[in-house]
Amino acid sequence: MQFVSTRGQAAPVGLSAALSAGLAADGGLYLPAHWPQFEAAAFADETRLPAIAQQLLAPLFAGDALAAALPEICAQALDIEAPLRVLPTANSWMLELFHGPTAAFKDFAARFLAACLLRIAPASERRALHILVATSGDTGAAVGAAFAGQPGVRVWILYPDGRVSPRQAHQLGAFGDTVTALRVQGNFDDCQALVKRALNDDALTRRLRLSSANSISLGRLLPQMSYYAQAGLAHWRTHQRLLGFIVPTGNLGNALAALLARRMGLPIGAIVLASNANATLSDYFAGADYTPRAGIATLANAMDVGAPSNFERLRALYGSDAELRAELRAERVDDDQIRHAIRHSHARHGVVVCPHTACAMVALERLREAGDGRDYAVVATAHPAKFDSVLAPLIDAVPAPPAALAALLQQPSHSEPLANDYAAFSARINACPL
Repeated sequence: MQFVSTRGQAAPVGLSAALSAGLAADGGLYLPAHWPQFEAAAFADETRLPAIAQQLLAPLFAGDALAAALPEICAQALDIEAPLRVLPTANSWMLELFHGPTAAFKDFAARFLAACLLRIAPASERRALHILVATSGDTGAAVGAAFAGQPGVRVWILYPDGRVSPRQAHQLGAFGDTVTALRVQGNFDDCQALVKRALNDDALTRRLRLSSANSISLGRLLPQMSYYAQAGLAHWRTHQRLLGFIVPTGNLGNALAALLARRMGLPIGAIVLASNANATLSDYFAGADYTPRAGIATLANAMDVGAPSNFERLRALYGSDAELRAELRAERVDDDQIRHAIRHSHARHGVVVCPHTACAMVALERLREAGDGRDYAVVATAHPAKFDSVLAPLIDAVPAPPAALAALLQQPSHSEPLANDYAAFSARINACPL
């Protein structure tokens, strides 16, 4: 399989090259040159996530040096439960994606990307691999956990100072010497811009081996399709109906994965985006021009994105705005509505949700009020215990952190301040020993 840039000005490359580079040479994002097609019957009665992922991704790995390692990669990275729970309202479920080591859905993709990149480097390559990741809260921790302690790998986590929850901030700085957390004086989009500029800096990339672990990375996007495939297949086998998904989204990677799984023929119904008060996506899907803007701080901080990178991939997949708007809808949810949803979900349904999942719960309620009775799964993207400072004033049943998260919160944590300045960022990376 070859992979092409969304901007069409770079030569096609193989999978390993696309994973290593992060961005295409023309600054675009990689997508497969064509999309394999599946039918539900092709997966027989398989229920295990690693096995489903292996079959789904095999055509995309075909012809690449990583193809032979795909079964091992899937078994190593995707041994995380993704249960589909029934909600106490008709035709409604919750897909729980927070059972990994850092209690967020990012664990699936970060572990998969790490398993790939650590197999790509040639034995003769002696330079350290520098992984750059901008995070609005959860991505950085998942990447830190996936790469921490790996020989020859350094991780640089950039996050907006004061715009992540206290427990998220602690996680980001708790992985040890090979993972450096940089708290940037700016918002997530500023962090993302610094990472993209570094990946396109010829002088820096000649000196250092750089790669990205953001959702711009193909290695993050591809494995995320697998849990949508697993849930969609399980639902189809039981009910003979398509399961739609309501996906909390900021940078669009997780929602895009659901869309791509559907494009490859998996039994997936309608896909609804649930965003916070950052209105770039909701305005666009309501008919306005696509207008990136500065991100604003909300309770659902991991979605505080005003310029979602993966929108470029969406645009590349569809011929027109009308065609794209026909495929997706987006619901905007403000902080007061998030608070109400957290209280309401706990009081009425006995379900405790994080602020991001609360956005999806609001979207589900709006769909039901509009008479949409189709089957939907709310995608629960993070464990609510990561947001105890948000939940504590609202409900009296904030859950305890799961064991892996509790252990990480016991570790010492350190982060460095960083000005929102590319020269300062590149100087900090260059100061690191090779």
